[in-house]
Amino acid sequence: MPTGTVTTTVLCVVAFVVVVLVFFLANAIRIVNEYQRLVVFRLGRCVGTKGPGLVLLIPIIDRAVKADLREQVREVPHQVSITKDNAPISIDFLWYFKVMDPTMSVIGVANFELSSAGMATTTLRSVIGGIPLDEVLSQREHINQTLRLKLDEVTERWGVKVTNVEIREIIPPKDVQDAMNKQMSAERIRRAVVTESEGNRDAAINVATGHKQATILQAEGQKQSAILEAEGQKQAQVLKADGFSVALEKIFAAAKTIDQKTMTLQYFETLKNLGQGASTKFIFPMEFTSMIENFVKAKEK
Repeated sequence: MPTGTVTTTVLCVVAFVVVVLVFFLANAIRIVNEYQRLVVFRLGRCVGTKGPGLVLLIPIIDRAVKADLREQVREVPHQVSITKDNAPISIDFLWYFKVMDPTMSVIGVANFELSSAGMATTTLRSVIGGIPLDEVLSQREHINQTLRLKLDEVTERWGVKVTNVEIREIIPPKDVQDAMNKQMSAERIRRAVVTESEGNRDAAINVATGHKQATILQAEGQKQSAILEAEGQKQAQVLKADGFSVALEKIFAAAKTIDQKTMTLQYFETLKNLGQGASTKFIFPMEFTSMIENFVKAKEK
């Protein structure tokens, strides 16, 4: 055999061996991330999960299926559902799930994401079918919880946990939307009227309260003024009475020092003043005669 032919054959064998080794190594060595697991099947039988880190497999004999352990979110597009009172509404929502058992998520269902999405759609129609339209629009949180519980009951046997369900948009029929707009408009008008009436009532109360306080203050002022005036009059009367008392005491003291002659002379002075007047009638006291007699006797003596 020629030397060139032998060399070519050896090179082909070496190349084939290298290719086979590369193929085996590529299928035998796997790098598994922290959030992933490999479900390993050996000759068709599940031998468990492996990872994270470096995982060695037997080429051709072992087959690995990756499972992602991170929480995932999927969107369910708009679905038309019929409410309990036969109103068609369109709803779309998001559902969050997490693989808890990688083995069950692979061998328990062919495609758990597609199966869960179909189950979510069916469950949504079932839940909405038992709720009136008004409650669908007002009890969104209740619907979210009901959907989550029902989905979780189904997906639990697949090793998947439904962590949350969030309804994103609810679109009611056109006539219902028009009615809702009219209702909201009427509610706004009602609130405006109520607010205005409450403002008028508060203003009237404030005005009445102000008048009341002003009247009370005025009455208090008049009362204090009357009290002060009465106190002043009382003090004036007391001072006046004191003045009269002092004057009478002085008069009485002075009268004790006046004798009969002085009184007679005072009577004469009075008669003199009466005579100078224009009156034609004179009134004399009964004691006048006796006073003159006393004066005459005193003169004679």
